[in-house]
Amino acid sequence: MQTKTYVITGAASGIGRALIEKLSKENIIFASYRNGNHFDKLKNISENIYPFYVDYANPQTIEDAANYIKENCKKIDTLINVAGCVVAGPIEKIEINELRRQFDVNVFGHLDLAQRLAEILENGKIINVSSMASYGFFPFVSPYCASKRSLDILFNAFLIENKKNIKIVSIKPGVISTPLWGKSIEENSKYFEKFAEYSSEMKYVIENAQKNEKNGLSVSKVVDVILKADNLKNPKLSYTVGRDAFCAKIMSLFPQKLINAIIKKGIKIRTKA
Repeated sequence: MQTKTYVITGAASGIGRALIEKLSKENIIFASYRNGNHFDKLKNISENIYPFYVDYANPQTIEDAANYIKENCKKIDTLINVAGCVVAGPIEKIEINELRRQFDVNVFGHLDLAQRLAEILENGKIINVSSMASYGFFPFVSPYCASKRSLDILFNAFLIENKKNIKIVSIKPGVISTPLWGKSIEENSKYFEKFAEYSSEMKYVIENAQKNEKNGLSVSKVVDVILKADNLKNPKLSYTVGRDAFCAKIMSLFPQKLINAIIKKGIKIRTKA
């Protein structure tokens, strides 16, 4: 089997961690981390792993990361964008700076890194871990939904326009059992006190996130789809993973007024509002 070179963001946990554990046995992996404690943990997995720091809320770290990668390799076969965060709350109350952070981490950071690495990605692939949230109608996580939709739109344009034969794939899983949910509760909890009039809804959001972390789709199922797409010469543009993601895809075809009515009814039932 021919050795390939990967760049995998969000490699410290969840999908990213599972990917590098599988791929690093026979391939070269540039693996990103944001928490400084993860450098040694990543390095100890395999001598084929080259950890690099990046914080998508800090553009300078993206430039530094791209320079490090280009200084240490001449060709990337696949860039897999896994890193992300969730900003939650009622849209009328969420601070604009938090919305900017959502897009910096989930959209602009990925695009910035891809632009900087495009010269050594020729004839390669970019695989984005998007979400069923890309279909856009999940209440109280609208920033996350909008960021994933934007990610898909901008990278589809990248696919159409680029002259380097870089293929783009969007992976749209349903709810996955990953640490993302716990991290999201921690990152958003400091803002929840500002949402007093939505206390029952925020309680539901927290309880649902806790349930998702335990009962979501297995990370391995998503990893298998990513690896399948990576191994195909001409992969599909989009892969939906999980029954809930498939249902979201179908529901997205409904008239918006009907979708809104279903969502509002669901909120009332689940929060007993």
